[in-house]
Amino acid sequence: MSAREVAVLLSWLSCCGLAVWRYSSNSPNYRIFSTRSTIKLEYEGTLFTEWSVPEICFVLNKSSPRTELRCSSPGVHAIKPIVTGPVILHTCFLWYYRVKVSNVISVWVYDPENADPDELLGSAEEPSINSIVLSTQMATLGQKPIVHTILKRKTYVSNEKMKKGTWHIMVPMTRDDALKEIRGNQVTFQDCFIADFLIVLTFPSLTIPEIPGSLPISSPRGSQLMVSWDACVVASVVLVTDMETFQTNDSFRTWTRIRVPPGSLSDAERRSVADVIVSRDGVFFLTNGVLYQKSFRGFLKLGRILNLPNGGIIGISSRKWCWVKYLSKAKERRSNFAVWTENEVYLEYILLKFTRLVTTTELKNILNLSVTATLTIHSVEYTGHPLEIAVFLSYCTICTVTKKIFLVIYNEDTKQWVSQEFTLDAPIDSVFVPYFIFSALPGLILWNKHSIYYCYHNFTFTGILQTPAGHGNLSMLSNDSIIHEVFIDYYGNILIKMENNVIFHSKINTRDVVKLHLWTNNTTRAFVLLSTSGYTYFLYALDNGTIQIQDYPLSLETRSVAFTTKDKCPYMAFHNNVARVFYFLDKGEILTLWTQIIYPENTGLYVVVESYGPKILEESHDISFEAAFGHCTKTLTITFYQNVDYEGLYDYFEMQHNNTGLVMVQLRPSEYSKTCPIAQKVFQIAVGCDNKKFIAVKGFSKKECHHHDFSYVIEKSYLRHQPSKNLKVRYIWKKYGCPLRLDFTEKFQPVIQLFDDNGYVKDVGANFIVWEIHGRDDYSFNNTMAQSGCLHEAQTWKSMIELNKHLPLEEVWGPENYIHCFSYAMGKPGDLDQPYEIINSSNGNHIFWPLGHSGMYVFRVKILDPNYSFCNLTAMFAIETFGLIPSPSVYLVAAFLFVLMLLFFTILILSYFRYVRIYRQYIYKPLHNPRKHKKN
Repeated sequence: MSAREVAVLLSWLSCCGLAVWRYSSNSPNYRIFSTRSTIKLEYEGTLFTEWSVPEICFVLNKSSPRTELRCSSPGVHAIKPIVTGPVILHTCFLWYYRVKVSNVISVWVYDPENADPDELLGSAEEPSINSIVLSTQMATLGQKPIVHTILKRKTYVSNEKMKKGTWHIMVPMTRDDALKEIRGNQVTFQDCFIADFLIVLTFPSLTIPEIPGSLPISSPRGSQLMVSWDACVVASVVLVTDMETFQTNDSFRTWTRIRVPPGSLSDAERRSVADVIVSRDGVFFLTNGVLYQKSFRGFLKLGRILNLPNGGIIGISSRKWCWVKYLSKAKERRSNFAVWTENEVYLEYILLKFTRLVTTTELKNILNLSVTATLTIHSVEYTGHPLEIAVFLSYCTICTVTKKIFLVIYNEDTKQWVSQEFTLDAPIDSVFVPYFIFSALPGLILWNKHSIYYCYHNFTFTGILQTPAGHGNLSMLSNDSIIHEVFIDYYGNILIKMENNVIFHSKINTRDVVKLHLWTNNTTRAFVLLSTSGYTYFLYALDNGTIQIQDYPLSLETRSVAFTTKDKCPYMAFHNNVARVFYFLDKGEILTLWTQIIYPENTGLYVVVESYGPKILEESHDISFEAAFGHCTKTLTITFYQNVDYEGLYDYFEMQHNNTGLVMVQLRPSEYSKTCPIAQKVFQIAVGCDNKKFIAVKGFSKKECHHHDFSYVIEKSYLRHQPSKNLKVRYIWKKYGCPLRLDFTEKFQPVIQLFDDNGYVKDVGANFIVWEIHGRDDYSFNNTMAQSGCLHEAQTWKSMIELNKHLPLEEVWGPENYIHCFSYAMGKPGDLDQPYEIINSSNGNHIFWPLGHSGMYVFRVKILDPNYSFCNLTAMFAIETFGLIPSPSVYLVAAFLFVLMLLFFTILILSYFRYVRIYRQYIYKPLHNPRKHKKN
């Protein structure tokens, strides 16, 4: 449904027993619902006569229980027994997508009124002829799809021309940014827009194949449906019926059966599944107090070999809400699901690792309870917080009539237990099922067979949901049926489905519940689920051993009931600029957000800002107010920041640890009703180090040089620790990158740049230090301490090494022990003509090479400012100086001169003897032989 237009749906019901009325259209998930579309009407019952419709609407066959409806003009139309109205008059088309190959999706536009059946079912691989024509026409008018990611706020567009009515877009498949939305330009064709389409794109999850000869595993005969889904991939679902177990990875558009090998379980055990969980490690079944795992590797009984009890397990529970990103100071993985017995709680981590979390004996000590009292674990449930687990405890001293239910919450990061202000008196044999809502503050609903208890706003707003009749017993309004399922979505909707498929609706932060129109008959076994597009649908288990799905128009149904009950939202609009569900806040950073509420005058509404977690953030609020034409606009600007100075602290790391953590924040109106669209805006602020943040030195890369490793030798006299031998070093190109070649007369100032997972952020202006990682110290800095404005001797590598001899070179100096030199109150005057070894972007300090010889230097840079970041930000860069030949050692020169002189005198002596020999030869022999004359 578009936010541009408002829809009202009116349905009048007559008292006709157990009849069921339904409406639908060709648009999947009711994403577009208008008078332009054909509305299909359906009636199930025995007392039907005809459809009652206004004159401007046309019914194909008034006397048929199944017919089609069209209305020629907008407005509010009353149809008996069902009513539809113009929801989105000018949004008539939909986006269709198909994942073709890895990271590439095909997108086109289709009209539900003229689409192929495969497109309506979501199974089309290529666009139909009508869709090709429509997409091509839209492209001619300037339409082009854009994929927006919800969490990281990235956009992806097609870089190719349309081919056969299809756009191809390269979209990375990631688990931490899986929620995406296909949007288009504001282009119309025949006065119709294209509806935005919410999708989930992540790595494909495989279903466990069915092995021939395997046997079904199911719940006890006659039991209701059991369902488990992946909180972050809601299309991955496991359904357990009393006949079979089914698994899907596409919201049951396709599905497979899960069966077990013969002989692995007895017939009674196979038909006694009490609970099920789907996890990354497979599907887990709880049967007769024993936990089993079904995975691609087979069917496994879990017990003592995996640190679990061999029996006595009474429950298993997994997460209900998806938090892809979160901050854990302990740097440990969080658990996937919980397992509990009456006296112990276990947690499962990835790769099937189980650990015991706590026992009731330990909880008695934590809660200071009497050792003689009876304390058992009632249930375990994950809260709306990404790192917390709630444990409900049954407590009694004389356990005959009543018991008390307590609640303690465990934080997986801090490892702390906190008792909550929650106590429930209940009969000794009663069982309650908890479900935490999606909120920043702890809040939950708790139900038994007949009633729903609510605890909102950190357990300060509690009670029992009341029906219009003034009582909390839902069974009295559903022919004595009992509660089967409670469904809660991210918008705050609460659906309570009874076993006979009667549905009640409420919203978080409200006190009452209303009965919705019956959607399916009372004999069909059904379950309400959330699709990947954010819409609800019914899942039916049929008697023939198959399953079926049907979209459920939750928003339209609740509006229909609200129209008859005259329920009205107390405000006109509630806006904010919270674009993410996860924000990182580093040292010195601020986060400014605004929220606005528009309401009728004289009602005095306002926006409530609530936070939950460690008290590590300051807040400043600024409110502006406007009133005009009977309406008031109140805008609240909130700024979150820290006001902590980390410089010069003795316990720097402890102070950092105490001032980091995860803070949950929510914005909500002061008053609320079931007809308001969104209950509250929930997001996280992580104060600490973002592990995706890093620094680099500008101008250095790994692409601008020949990629090869090589070795070189550093003369021992150039090394800081003065070894007895020269140092041979291996230059690792993948680690150090391309070296920058400089003439030895050039000075160099590193420019540090900050990056995160989205790319370049900014240049770093904070103080930093550099050092040669192999120990070279034949370089210096052009600024002196006096030139830099120091009032006392500044820290240097020499002084810091002397103070921290027990530490390696990279740890002797950093933000944890940095002391500036610009105050008389610190340090001693000393020699201020020494080089100043701290650099920043504005002090003009450069590295230079005073000895004037060629060499290879591999530097590491570290941010020194203790108030810049919680991260230990370092980077590496290499510089190769060239010019004069490196100065040789005295011994080498002496040896070379000795050899040279020896060679000279040797040649001289040899030359002497050679010339003497020649001289003697020509003294004793005539120079020319006399010519002999012939005799006549």
